[in-house]
Amino acid sequence: MLNDSSAPLVRQRPGSQEDAARRSGADGRGGPTRPAGGARLAAVDGLRLVAAVAVAAYHYVGTTTPGFWGAHDPRQFAPVLHGISRYGWLGVEFFFLISGFVICLSCWGRTPAQFAVSRVSRLFPAYWCAVLMVVGLVLIARLGHLPAAPPIDLRTVVGNLTMAPGPLGLPLIEGVAWTLWVEARFYLLMAALLFLGLSYRRLLAFCGAWLTLALVARELGSAVLDEFVLSQYAGLFVTGIALFLMYRFGQNLVLWLLAGFAWCYQLTVLGDRVAAHAVPRAQGGALSWAVCAAVLTAFLAVLALSAFGPLARLRRRWPVTAGALTYPFYLVHQSLGIPVAKGLLRKVPALGVLPSIAVAAAFSLLLAAAVHRLVERPLGRALRRHLTRGMSPGRTGPESGT
Repeated sequence: MLNDSSAPLVRQRPGSQEDAARRSGADGRGGPTRPAGGARLAAVDGLRLVAAVAVAAYHYVGTTTPGFWGAHDPRQFAPVLHGISRYGWLGVEFFFLISGFVICLSCWGRTPAQFAVSRVSRLFPAYWCAVLMVVGLVLIARLGHLPAAPPIDLRTVVGNLTMAPGPLGLPLIEGVAWTLWVEARFYLLMAALLFLGLSYRRLLAFCGAWLTLALVARELGSAVLDEFVLSQYAGLFVTGIALFLMYRFGQNLVLWLLAGFAWCYQLTVLGDRVAAHAVPRAQGGALSWAVCAAVLTAFLAVLALSAFGPLARLRRRWPVTAGALTYPFYLVHQSLGIPVAKGLLRKVPALGVLPSIAVAAAFSLLLAAAVHRLVERPLGRALRRHLTRGMSPGRTGPESGT
């Protein structure tokens, strides 16, 4: 979804952690370097698709909104799948955990300007395209006198193009945009750290300070501080960062303690998210915190195995391709896929709900492939080129100072 799919994933195998730190400048005195060689961690790309499918399952089948599929109730037409998909929102937590790992890899050895360019060129092309496609769909529905979302005015469209409609007090055209705003604030924290210089010790101190401030924000109930430290998701990002440090410098007790404390913190605050997804008993009732914690911990274990375990040796092309399509699929599966499914149900009711959902999911995947190939890649390259040039403009005018 939100991670850099262009940077190769490589690993340094040090003789000892301290030797590795000295060689890489990670002892806090030198600048970071990027290790040479290595291959992409295909399994990590595959996990991103797993996260996206989980979220899509939640939106399609796990929904507890009354009348979402008209007279069709997911508890009736797919009781087992509905019960499992109700936990699909955990895919968002999966994404944030992966981000902690992959974004560290993406920004390591880069300047703040290079990191900013990589993030903007990676995220905005597909997002802008998805927003404009939703606006186009609404306009077509209005012209055809078809059921559609509430009218979208120009101010709402302009605000949504910033990727931060929520803070601007606007409704979300892209329903998943709230997660992008969470990611964006994580990127800002990493960019601030880049200004100081990224190193092993500084990253450790950063993680410790982040968790401490997250605890303070929750203790004080400070909404202002929480906007910066993201206390609901801090443990996910920090755990991902700890896994990255293990991947790059080798495992040691300090990193395992950091990951352990961060994970205990995260599983504790996970109760808030579980409670937020509770519904009246007639609609399914509360979810199990224990199940959510177990599923999330299992995903963490698979991510660790994908980073420095046996899954790290996976060398297949399809997970890399799947990882490239994950972000555009995540953007379109709800805002465009669900209208397709509902349209099919209205026009071809004999098709049934599950086949309509399957068609909508396939449509979303094909649309994601088209967005990736026709918009994300070419526009991303152009943005990256021009933004890089704009960060260091040449002197084209006469010398100043006269």
